[in-house]
Amino acid sequence: MKVKWMILVMAIMFLPLTAMAQDIFDKYSDNSDVTYVSIKPKMFQMIANMGIDVDDDEAKAYMEMVKSITSFKTIVTDNKSISTDISKWVQSRSSALEELMEVKDSGSEVKFYVKEGKDADHVKELLIFVNGIDKVVNESVEVNGQSRKIETVVVSLTGDINLNEISKLTDKMKIPGAKHLGKKQ
Repeated sequence: MKVKWMILVMAIMFLPLTAMAQDIFDKYSDNSDVTYVSIKPKMFQMIANMGIDVDDDEAKAYMEMVKSITSFKTIVTDNKSISTDISKWVQSRSSALEELMEVKDSGSEVKFYVKEGKDADHVKELLIFVNGIDKVVNESVEVNGQSRKIETVVVSLTGDINLNEISKLTDKMKIPGAKHLGKKQ
């Protein structure tokens, strides 16, 4: 009886930790206040196996990068409560990752986190967190017939990711500080 009581007490103690550990993407995947995108490994395999014959070196590099990605997930929201929750999740998740870079400008912040890969140029995971976009970008986007300002974006890429190639891609996406990604210390 004493052992069952101790197990119950321990389970109750760890309950907040398991709730906090819930994947933020799963938590908000069906929420109408977010735009959620998840690209599964099969899609990356299909893209890589399309057999597109490209002569352009940059296009070849992108195809190689696509082959190396196993998961892509993103959440975009303008909901303050969800933004706060995402921020807390990123902060708790960051203890298992290495912060590569932080950019703060006019009330917005961009953070890049990685999980080490096979060498200095490769990572197993890249987590990009952007908060306060609404403070620097004064435009709204049309989502499901509604005009929405973007406040927070979180992006997770997993696989065997070459930082040099990702920096080119994120630079083209105009993410502040992206050009420094390929220069990991």
